[in-house]
Amino acid sequence: MADPLAHSVERMKTIGLLGGMSWESSIEYERIINTEVRRRLGGTSSADLLIRSYNFADIEQLQAEDRWDEAGDLLAGDARRLQQAGADLIVLCTNTMHRLADVIEAAIDVPLLHLADATARAVMADAVSTVALLGTRYTMEHDFYRGRLESHGLEVMMPDDAGRTLVHDTIYGELVRGEIRPDSNAAFLDVIADLVTRGAGGVIAGCTEIELLVGPDDVTVPYYPTTRLHALAAVDAALGCG
Repeated sequence: MADPLAHSVERMKTIGLLGGMSWESSIEYERIINTEVRRRLGGTSSADLLIRSYNFADIEQLQAEDRWDEAGDLLAGDARRLQQAGADLIVLCTNTMHRLADVIEAAIDVPLLHLADATARAVMADAVSTVALLGTRYTMEHDFYRGRLESHGLEVMMPDDAGRTLVHDTIYGELVRGEIRPDSNAAFLDVIADLVTRGAGGVIAGCTEIELLVGPDDVTVPYYPTTRLHALAAVDAALGCG
């Protein structure tokens, strides 16, 4: 009789990860994906991964200097190389760089699992219709991410300008550097409390590093950790469950 575990391993797809933006969060992708594969398949099972991890200082400079075309060329080229190396699907391990999702998709012939789609599905499963979005200024203020959520029928709220500045500056000044500060946690919770008062029925941690600072037990409404949701969606796709 065939070993069902061997069959499961045999049909596992290879996940290509575009990470290192920052590594503080993309290493969480690897941990969650591998842990979940082992949980589902048992034994010594782990994920079949191909990884391109960047020097985030280079990516941050491209963002700060508004050189998005160059960033798109970089990510698209590396996504194509991951596909050529055997990746069956691509996961972009960052919310902000989903601004370039269309460019990446145009360069490959395998699926790019969009982070906002995985997040929207989780929000809708809870019957939440109005959700707060926290992330970098690029994510909160531009339509590439918010619009994707809205295309699923969600109403998306953002912090006021002072709140957006606090969230953005904390991400780049602390979280991507691995600095987790209690005072920043308290400040984030104040921003979230204001959004809940204004009508948010849930909160999206729309930057993968936010999950290092704020957890579901910190808030009074449903909390959507995008790293975990995206990573689990990747496992579903790799194991044919998506």
